[in-house]
Amino acid sequence: MSVRVLIADDQDLVRTGLRMILDAQPDIEVVGEARDGAEAVAMARELRPDVCLFDIRMPVMDGLQATRELAGPDVTDPLPVVVITTFDLDEYVYAALRSGARGFLLKNAGATMLREAVHAAARGDALIDPNVTVRLIEAFAVGPPGAGPVPGRAPAAPSVPLTDREEDVLAAVARGLGNVEIGRELHVSLSTVKTHIASIMAKIGARNRVELAIWAHERGARGGR
Repeated sequence: MSVRVLIADDQDLVRTGLRMILDAQPDIEVVGEARDGAEAVAMARELRPDVCLFDIRMPVMDGLQATRELAGPDVTDPLPVVVITTFDLDEYVYAALRSGARGFLLKNAGATMLREAVHAAARGDALIDPNVTVRLIEAFAVGPPGAGPVPGRAPAAPSVPLTDREEDVLAAVARGLGNVEIGRELHVSLSTVKTHIASIMAKIGARNRVELAIWAHERGARGGR
């Protein structure tokens, strides 16, 4: 089945380019386009796309607020959102993920990475542009640049202790490795990697892969394993 995508960007040329790239994929279908964040939120609630692809800088309502409206921590039935922007700035990455985004890409990421990010978000995973992955996770663990540690952000203890193999998988996730890379490094199958990740997420209450990596970095920064 095709992944249904809603695009939101205030520039007609950008929306057209993104639609052309995504519609050229045999397993992705663009079901709507919005020119601002408010329109994007209304369309998303009506269409219930599998993935929303939002620019950050938009009129009426920016992409960060639109993301919070659809995928924030208080949203009962969140929609997967991937933020795509021209600006490689830590505060934008940080704010996007705090708002509930499942992915963050630069607009020059290319068709292959765009497709991978859409599919990752659709299956509940996350893909962050490799140019900012490790840097953003480390920044995310301590708070926005210049703000110091985030109050109340001490990592919660897992409901059940992680196994040694889960610790290995968690460390690999924190380094930005994908499932295939983790399997190759640990000499286990892809299905085994997915099983371990699902188990870790359940134990620590993480909603996605990004939260797993952040939890690992927070824990390490505070003297955990």
